[in-house]
Amino acid sequence: VQLQASGGGLMQAGDSLRLSCKASGRPLSNYHIGWFRQAPGSEREFVTAIRRSGDNTHVKGRFTVSRSNTRNEAYLQVSSLSPEDTAVYYCAASTNVRYYSGIPDDYISWGPGTQVTVSS
Repeated sequence: VQLQASGGGLMQAGDSLRLSCKASGRPLSNYHIGWFRQAPGSEREFVTAIRRSGDNTHVKGRFTVSRSNTRNEAYLQVSSLSPEDTAVYYCAASTNVRYYSGIPDDYISWGPGTQVTVSS
């Protein structure tokens, strides 16, 4: 499966945004989807994930991950943005039994990432 994240850009502190992750090549429904981010000079950080079946939405604090298997897309909503949210955001696909995994090696396909920059 190939993934393409989009929706990043320059944001203001306090804004909300929604990132999209479009799958191609294979049905998104085959995969758990994880979102990670990487700030300059930092390691890749797990944000949240959603399983391939069951609930289509998962909320973790300011982060809401959702999916539409009919559209072959997953989404990450981030509310109350702060400059600390500045990073490249990646979506990734997994078939691991640990669907809510923060371990990058559990994911078999990664999109190229989308830059989110939050100014104060």
